[in-house]
Amino acid sequence: MGDNKDQDFFSHKFPTTSQVVEELKELWSMALPITAMNMLVFVRAVVSVLFLGWLGSLELAGGALSLGFTNITGYSVLVGLASGLEPVCSQAYGSKNYGLLSLSLQRMVLILLVAIIPISLLWVNLEKIMFFMGQDIEITRMASIYCFYSLPDLLTNTLLQPLRVFLRSQKVTKPMMYCSLVAVAFHVPLNYLLVIVMGLGVPGVAMASVMTNLNMLVLMAGYVWVWRKNEVVFEWGCWGGGFGVVCDGLGKLMKLAVPSCMMICLEWWWYEIVTVMAGYLSNPTMAVAATGILIQTTSMMYTVPMALAACVSARVGNELGAGKPYKAKLAAMVALGCAFGLGFINVTWTAILGHRWAGLFTRDESVKALVSSVMPLMGLCELGNYPQTTGCGILRGTARPVIGANINLGSFYMVGTPVAMGLAFWFKIGFSGLWFGLLSAQLACVMSILYVVMASTDWEAEALKAEKLTMVEMGSCNEHKIMECEKDEESKMLLVNENKNKDDIC
Repeated sequence: MGDNKDQDFFSHKFPTTSQVVEELKELWSMALPITAMNMLVFVRAVVSVLFLGWLGSLELAGGALSLGFTNITGYSVLVGLASGLEPVCSQAYGSKNYGLLSLSLQRMVLILLVAIIPISLLWVNLEKIMFFMGQDIEITRMASIYCFYSLPDLLTNTLLQPLRVFLRSQKVTKPMMYCSLVAVAFHVPLNYLLVIVMGLGVPGVAMASVMTNLNMLVLMAGYVWVWRKNEVVFEWGCWGGGFGVVCDGLGKLMKLAVPSCMMICLEWWWYEIVTVMAGYLSNPTMAVAATGILIQTTSMMYTVPMALAACVSARVGNELGAGKPYKAKLAAMVALGCAFGLGFINVTWTAILGHRWAGLFTRDESVKALVSSVMPLMGLCELGNYPQTTGCGILRGTARPVIGANINLGSFYMVGTPVAMGLAFWFKIGFSGLWFGLLSAQLACVMSILYVVMASTDWEAEALKAEKLTMVEMGSCNEHKIMECEKDEESKMLLVNENKNKDDIC
């Protein structure tokens, strides 16, 4: 008998307190460094918004519009597609199929390289698109400048996002945190140099963000390259199989990547579409500026459930890949419990610190008042967002992103959008009506996901699916291994026959 930690539970027994505590330790040993890394990425975004705010209200509004547009059309797509690696890498690592783990990374990089081509065309034409949609001319022109200078960040993210998933699936989280810390430490000096000293203004803010992401990528890639033998599983064998080996499994990986992308993007897009809708309110400059601050605030709060979702996806995938369905179920239930508890914390602080929080971003009293009036409502949204985001991570870990995509589509666009537009524009409630729409969407989403995860998931069936996913390879990497093994067997047989012949001669 092995260690109890390495054994699965019985289907008819509940886990003990010690097993729950052990899972909590396992989950948060991964989630805390990822949360810290996400918070550092948020700090980078906040610094950019602060510098935009110091440049002026127009620059802040233009930057907020550009950040919304680039998130909708670019970053959300790249992060979403890269999340398609989560079930493959985590389950492959759990089943010790390291060839699939490394090969899938290369395949995802190729997918993202193709994806950034149309995204680049959209970014270059932001000004024309926003003019066509009737956005304010001055805000749009400022946004197009920021967007243009952010173009190199697309190439950086085609490597950075898959690498994060690749490392996280192997429980390598602390090195990512340290790399992010070093990169973000230089972000403020970069902004000060480019914006204040060199006087580049909005282009300087965009260039500083690009350089910070590039620093993160170089540091993480350097870690994998230099220290991978000590901590990171990285097989070169499949990489040498040629371009055909990589392309052979692209279609099957895309079947996971596309719905994973839609699951993330449908939610992410709705948050950013709020910025666009705010541009149609009676005072667009003030509304868009306030939305930019609120979006950054939700981004800060999102760092925790995003880390929790990513880590529970890895935990569930690892256990399913290892053939332990009830340890996977325990990981899912523990993560959901943590999500609800953390959601209540956000309700409390947003209700208390609204006006003071807004003062960190702007000195405009009207923008401060608008932000503080909506902060308590946004806190209620996070009470649903935490378990909903965590549930989406569980669905990715079980390789069921299609379900999550359908839930997000129905919740945010069949429920949230009609409520938001009806309250904001038809009933003339205005800015707060947009956030009531978000609240209704989150309620619908969390109830649906909790039903799927807690009531209708057959964990033993999911373990069998994981075995099929990892053993029946998504390309020809294993086929090459099988061929090599067959060649080895043939060589052994030839050697045995040769020795027999020699014995006969003797």
